[in-house]
Amino acid sequence: MNVIVPLLLLLIIGSLAYALRSLTRGGDPRRTVKALTLRVVLSISLFALVMAGKLWGNW
Repeated sequence: MNVIVPLLLLLIIGSLAYALRSLTRGGDPRRTVKALTLRVVLSISLFALVMAGKLWGNW
């Protein structure tokens, strides 16, 4: 669990950076939407993981 949380945080930041890069370069807007959708999914997963860890006493 201690490795998964920082990894998810890095993936969230990477996805956000990719969306910003895609947005500023004026490329396909679908890429930006996909990157931001991935960021939302990762954020929800991280939140659920932290809440489950708290519920089951792992944290």
